[in-house]
Amino acid sequence: MIQLDITPDLARKLIAEQFPEYAHLPITPVEKQGHDNRTYRLGNDLLIRMPTAESYALKVPKEQALLPKLVSHLTVSIPVPIKMGAASQDYPYPFSIYKWLEGTSINLLVLDNDCLEKLAFDLVKFLKELQSIDDVDGPAPGQHNWWRGDHVSVYDKGAREQITELSTVINESKAIDLWERACKTKWDKPPVWIHGDFAIGNMLLLDGKLSAIIDLGGIALGDPACDLVIAWTFLKDNARDIFIREMALDEDTWLRARGWALWKATFELCQIEDKNSPEALIQKRIIEGVS
Repeated sequence: MIQLDITPDLARKLIAEQFPEYAHLPITPVEKQGHDNRTYRLGNDLLIRMPTAESYALKVPKEQALLPKLVSHLTVSIPVPIKMGAASQDYPYPFSIYKWLEGTSINLLVLDNDCLEKLAFDLVKFLKELQSIDDVDGPAPGQHNWWRGDHVSVYDKGAREQITELSTVINESKAIDLWERACKTKWDKPPVWIHGDFAIGNMLLLDGKLSAIIDLGGIALGDPACDLVIAWTFLKDNARDIFIREMALDEDTWLRARGWALWKATFELCQIEDKNSPEALIQKRIIEGVS
């Protein structure tokens, strides 16, 4: 994978060359960057979002085409692209300019139980609105979104290898049993819209309420189970119970959701050298919670 040195100066140069009407606007980094993109605030009202690798750049045309069609169906704000930049001599991928959405990423906040419970209702509302959209055509899961929305068994080989590698630090038999039971179920209804990366880094809070869901580059039509892992990766206690109850999905879908959470947590835990570190303990708790 090509490692790009994406800097504010590079963003500034691309804006000056391709969108001179914005060249006078200051460019500043956002507070916390993800892995897939580098994001810079462009003036007060815009942002520029630049993929860090070719696999992530596949999402740009999809976002440009689909997000304007989905936004009218949703009561919570989502990013809507304003412009699409082209690859150039200095930067090899397309990129997007979006309207800036107000709010603070939840991964920068500590929420009390009351706020978590309110958030659970808000997340359910967003997912149900997204899943009910039936007049917009979209892609099936694939490389463009790392197969989110596909059957959980798409990661069967990796999950089994990860569980085996972690056999001294997790309950291997319980994990394998869950994984195999999840893989035996399937979504037997028409495919629905999924977010594909429904994690707290992609959720904004403003005045204690969910104000926006961002980073919809993983959207596709498929099995909604992958979007439900938030129940174990973030929600807890009564907030988790609210989320599960209000989503009102069948037990098999929740079983696959637990499978998705198990796959991702074992993947993350395998990457952590110190299996007793705070980061490792988070993944162990998720694995124990779903197994």
